[in-house]
Amino acid sequence: MGEMADPIQFKDEGNKHFQAGEVDKAIECYTKAIKLCTDKKVLAVVYRNRSACFLKKESYTNAASDASKAIDVDAADVKALFRRCQALEKLGKLDMAFKDVQRCSTIEPKNKTFLETLRRLGAEIQAKLKTTFSTDSRVQNMFDILLDEEMDKDKKEMAANNLVVLAREEAGAERIFQNNGVPLLLDLLETGKVEMVLAAIRTFAGMCTGHKARVRGREDREVHYSIMAVDNEDIALATCDLFQCINDSLTGGDRRFYGKEEALVLGLKKILKVCGQIPDLPDQLPMTENTQLIASVLLDKLWDDLRCDPERDNYREVCDEYIKNIHAINALSGLLQGPFEVGNQLVGRQGIMEMMVALCGSEREVDQMVAVEALIHSSTKMSRASFIITNGVSLLKDIYKKTKNDKIKIRALVGLCKLGSAGGDDYSMRQFAEGSTEKLAKQCRKWLCNSAMDTRTRKWAIEGLAYLTQDADVKDDFVEDDPAMKAMFDLAKSKDKTILYAVACTLVNCTNSYEKKDIMPELVQLAKFSKQHVPEQHPKDKKDFIQKRVKRMLKGGVISALTVMVKADNVLLTDQTKEMLARVFLALADDPKDRGTICAHGGGKALIPLALEGSAIGKVRAAHALAKIAAVSNPEIAFPGERIYEVVRPLVSLLHPERDGVQNYEALLSLTNLAGLNDKLRVKILKEKALPEIEQYMFEDHDHIRQAATECMCNLVTCKEVQDRYLEDGNDRLKLLVLMCVEDNEKLQRAAAGGLAMLTAAQKKLCTKMTLVTLQWMEILQRLILHDQPQIQHRGLVIVYNMLNSDDNELAKKLMESEILEILTVIGKAMDNPKRQIVIDVARTCLVKAMDLGLIKPFTTP
Repeated sequence: MGEMADPIQFKDEGNKHFQAGEVDKAIECYTKAIKLCTDKKVLAVVYRNRSACFLKKESYTNAASDASKAIDVDAADVKALFRRCQALEKLGKLDMAFKDVQRCSTIEPKNKTFLETLRRLGAEIQAKLKTTFSTDSRVQNMFDILLDEEMDKDKKEMAANNLVVLAREEAGAERIFQNNGVPLLLDLLETGKVEMVLAAIRTFAGMCTGHKARVRGREDREVHYSIMAVDNEDIALATCDLFQCINDSLTGGDRRFYGKEEALVLGLKKILKVCGQIPDLPDQLPMTENTQLIASVLLDKLWDDLRCDPERDNYREVCDEYIKNIHAINALSGLLQGPFEVGNQLVGRQGIMEMMVALCGSEREVDQMVAVEALIHSSTKMSRASFIITNGVSLLKDIYKKTKNDKIKIRALVGLCKLGSAGGDDYSMRQFAEGSTEKLAKQCRKWLCNSAMDTRTRKWAIEGLAYLTQDADVKDDFVEDDPAMKAMFDLAKSKDKTILYAVACTLVNCTNSYEKKDIMPELVQLAKFSKQHVPEQHPKDKKDFIQKRVKRMLKGGVISALTVMVKADNVLLTDQTKEMLARVFLALADDPKDRGTICAHGGGKALIPLALEGSAIGKVRAAHALAKIAAVSNPEIAFPGERIYEVVRPLVSLLHPERDGVQNYEALLSLTNLAGLNDKLRVKILKEKALPEIEQYMFEDHDHIRQAATECMCNLVTCKEVQDRYLEDGNDRLKLLVLMCVEDNEKLQRAAAGGLAMLTAAQKKLCTKMTLVTLQWMEILQRLILHDQPQIQHRGLVIVYNMLNSDDNELAKKLMESEILEILTVIGKAMDNPKRQIVIDVARTCLVKAMDLGLIKPFTTP
């Protein structure tokens, strides 16, 4: 045989030796074959065979190495994979072996050997992990490091600190104690090294905390008390702490709760106690103005973290038990501001509402203040409001008129405001007599504008307006009151961020940006016929009145206030508050003429975080407002610097099929605007995976959406990635653009022709492909270059030039043999005309190109 056959001969000889059990001779033959072989596939087989030999000889490193070389050639070589798996398992590399046999079972899913090995290795890995990460193993590892004389100092100190941490966990402390840990700790004490001694004492303290049995089982009770006399302050203090732990454990002084349920009960009772504190009474806990609100937020977070009904029932029972004393009503106010579900349920308990009304009639001012606050928070539901209107309004009026305490007066006023707005924006559900609501609002505005009053009291005035501005008359009066608006905006910019929610509510009401369902006229008639209540719209809640209010608010500086509110780095800027701010921005951006004002005052910048964080509805509203701004403004001015790139993601989110048509349309307009700026922005749009959505909307039935999507694509086609999609076979992308060129919508025609012009200029192959997607391509091209709109005609002529310049001589010849030559000649011979000069120039350029190709002769003069 020739030289190329020699390695195959050696391979075959090696196979015979292996089958005969002569492993060493087989390895020798395979090695010779490897040296001579140049065929990669044959070489892979030889390596695989030699790997089997090394497995027989228990030379597992060599076996794994040879199998890997075979796998490098063919990643799906099952035999090589399994042999490497066997070798790696013997080398103790179970995770790597598991991956190899996993690949084997994927290739041959019915192979029982692979499946059994996969199961066995999985069990071994789990057992190894359990052993490695078990507390016993961790404890033993720490002691091994600490008692190793050759181990470096840093590792020993780290091990000592880890041991202290382990001792503070119940499982770790028990394992240290059970695994002969006490004698080992005594050995650490004997070292005399400060770090080791401290670690040993602190570990002892962790073991002894709250456990009598471990305290009594220690062997060092009398041996090492002298350690306390060491001239080292840290050691002396640590020893004192150890003795305190021992004493508490033996005498029962350590009364801490260690179970999750007990800890929740204890913590909940303490928080309720804070909520129930009344600063004006003696012996109360020290509190700030915001303590109750913060406690309410904490109660709400605790409630949200509960994951099962028994835990929630336990939470309710603790609260129910607490609501039985003088502090009950104040604590109820805290719950109603926190987990409203719990607070609302407690309000329904027999006697609670009556207690509130009774406290309103108390002669003690502190009782009146607590009761009024509770009434304000509990009257959210219509049924509660009706009860209080019937039983408590007269008391609130009396309190308001008679009290000389400003704190109580403003609270009583807000209580009346909330009750007066119980019907919401339903004009037919007014609670008070005509004009009463406006009088309440006027008083709130008066308190709000009084800068001599403390911020907390003025904040209550905004709370009142947050309720009353559901009435359209109050909205109109408020936006016309420049000092009141300015006072509210100034408070919104202050350090006290607890006011944000009330301000946001007021702004939502004034802009009518709350959620409002459209009611079908047929359903209204049906409801009237069946004598059901039908909500009525206030005459001043119609669109023209809303627009006037928006203009007044913009003039009053609402954007500056909103931008400051958005920047608030505070837990009180909740997702609900963010959503309301987003709604207000969207309402303010409704008129394109106002969007420049919004940008000038930093509104574009403020909208970005609202569009990226918060509730799902809030993010959509903020993104829609961004789309409105980016669609008509210069994005580089509206979103200066790198912020322009942050706008892309929210805009792309509006292309989702679940968004409504207006959101889709304005998102496409804004993306078109961005895509026309620079290539970096176009790449960003593609990275956000917007291209498939844009293409989908090019097939939309709605003319405006289809036009916007096509215009966006027209700006994106300069990207190589987009061009590659048009070059792909098996799709109708190019055909769609060609057919759009003869649509009735001229804007759509212009966008489609522009896209074709840029594509055919960038990719010459598309010139030829364009003639294959439809038989009417020549007719469509002629209609473009005969169009009466110069912009569309210009795009058609550019496409013709690109075809002539495409290096496809047959295509160029076909064009010049058609009526297109005559059309080009007519246009080219026309006199210069500034209005159509660009069209004439391109036609002449096409004729020159045709002459250069030898398809037509130059003009001759007689």
